[in-house]
Amino acid sequence: MIRQDEGMDLVERWVALAGPHTRHIGAELDARYGEPHRRYHTRAHLTAVLDLVDELAGHAADPDAVRLAAWFHDAVYDPERADNEDRSARLAARMLADTDLAPGTLDRVVRLVELTATHAPDGGDRDGQVLCDADLAILGADPERYAAYAASVREEYAFVPEDLYRAGRAQILTGLLALPALFHTPPARERFEDRARLNVRTELMLLNA
Repeated sequence: MIRQDEGMDLVERWVALAGPHTRHIGAELDARYGEPHRRYHTRAHLTAVLDLVDELAGHAADPDAVRLAAWFHDAVYDPERADNEDRSARLAARMLADTDLAPGTLDRVVRLVELTATHAPDGGDRDGQVLCDADLAILGADPERYAAYAASVREEYAFVPEDLYRAGRAQILTGLLALPALFHTPPARERFEDRARLNVRTELMLLNA
């Protein structure tokens, strides 16, 4: 496998990672991230995660396994269900089983996708740290981008009444603030941690207003 080129479109980026014989997988994943009900968990989010995985690849033990997991981490996304990560992991296991990926690598990819349900990698889990940091990097964005992210998430949960959404979202944000660290790799922690905590506290204040 070779490093992805950020200038490629998504399907070509997948092919560069996994090989031309897997183009059909990349095309299906691209279509999934383009589903009309998505507002935040879109192709743009996937691209941002892939880009940051590339930036943090030196911290990973198996960067290509992290890249593959990034592709699948939100492949199944239904905001009305709570098992999207498990379903995404099962999709990865099924789709990658038909490739020449080594069984050990496939197991690592599935485990990493499952890990995005908690974003709580072990201290020695370098691959998990990279994927989780890349997935949560939006928390450390500038205030305007963070506000757009929060609004997009609200749109994805438009079916939830406002009072219930505020309570549920506040619970999630409070849990994040209680973590000893939101980011695990040194570069991501230095770049995002302080801004992320400020953004989360600000959103929580607005939700409780």
